[in-house]
Amino acid sequence: MKKYDYVLVGAGLFSGTFAYHATKQGKKCLVIEKRNTLGGNLYCEDVEGIHVHKYGAHIFHTSNRRVWNFVNSLVEFNRYTNSPIANYKGEIYNMPFNMNTFSRMWGVATPEEAKKIIDEQRAAIKGEPKNLEEQAISLVGEDIYKKLIKGYTEKQWGRDCKDLPSFIIKRLPVRYTYDNNYFNDLYQGIPIGGYNVLIEALFEGCDIELGVDYNADKEKYNALGEKVLYTGTLDSFYDFCYGKLEYRSLKFESELLDEQNHQGVAVVNYTDRETPYTRVIEHKHFEYGTQEKTVITKEYPANWEEGMEPYYPINDERNQNLYQQYRVKADQEENLILGGRLAEYKYYDMDKVIESAFQLIEKELIV
Repeated sequence: MKKYDYVLVGAGLFSGTFAYHATKQGKKCLVIEKRNTLGGNLYCEDVEGIHVHKYGAHIFHTSNRRVWNFVNSLVEFNRYTNSPIANYKGEIYNMPFNMNTFSRMWGVATPEEAKKIIDEQRAAIKGEPKNLEEQAISLVGEDIYKKLIKGYTEKQWGRDCKDLPSFIIKRLPVRYTYDNNYFNDLYQGIPIGGYNVLIEALFEGCDIELGVDYNADKEKYNALGEKVLYTGTLDSFYDFCYGKLEYRSLKFESELLDEQNHQGVAVVNYTDRETPYTRVIEHKHFEYGTQEKTVITKEYPANWEEGMEPYYPINDERNQNLYQQYRVKADQEENLILGGRLAEYKYYDMDKVIESAFQLIEKELIV
């Protein structure tokens, strides 16, 4: 009999959700994490009492009552509502596109007035849109496209919108109500005390090794556990034998400012092409902070290279075919379980990560 029931590779939300339930079932878990911190991209750094989202802004939102009850059983959540604004060359617009946006852009007051303008502008695109620019105009009209979509999207992708395929944007939510709540979910908020409180509760009772590369010493760790739950990149698990999967990445620049309130909101998107970053996060506003100082983070899109954080999978045919090759190989392994956004090569919101972990728990553990 091996020392552990499960060796969990990666200390993110998927691994943590499974670890919590496995431990409650009396299973022994060893957690191996490459970084020196728990929590994956949820990890928060304490700076002057402000919980800085080190790997980008995370706002928890869900319509799944089971998921919401689960996270609230571990930590209390505040009432934070995601209401970002867009800054276009100094002009401020509410997001997502709603009556506040339209009133600021055109001076209209009623939904009927706004809808008339948008419908007239949408009609400029005849037939099937040939690229992302035409697709966006066909959905929301030229004014919104030019001020709030074009520059932001071109910074994200590093290409002109006319050179991007139309399928990148399938829909753009347009609300004919005065509602700045970005999400439509029933529940949302931020853990009081930051995400580290949630993560520590999830991994309580586990043995943990930080700063360890599992793939560099696979045999040693496999020998310690009856099963391995792997949440890292699947191509690196197999030493890139079929080739490397591609990702989009992000770069962050944070600074501590000697002021109480820099931008008055947690998230500001910069939608002109000339501003090099896509958005600025002011972290204290996630938790209604009243600290004397503030921390802001500028977020830049980045082409992913080896050694950079893999944030978003590139869901094109080449990468999906490559992933399937690795997946077929992995499915033939005994005692190997895959889970989470990296191992599954999917983009997941946090609640969907937990839902996916619940499915595994129901299959793997006696609940």
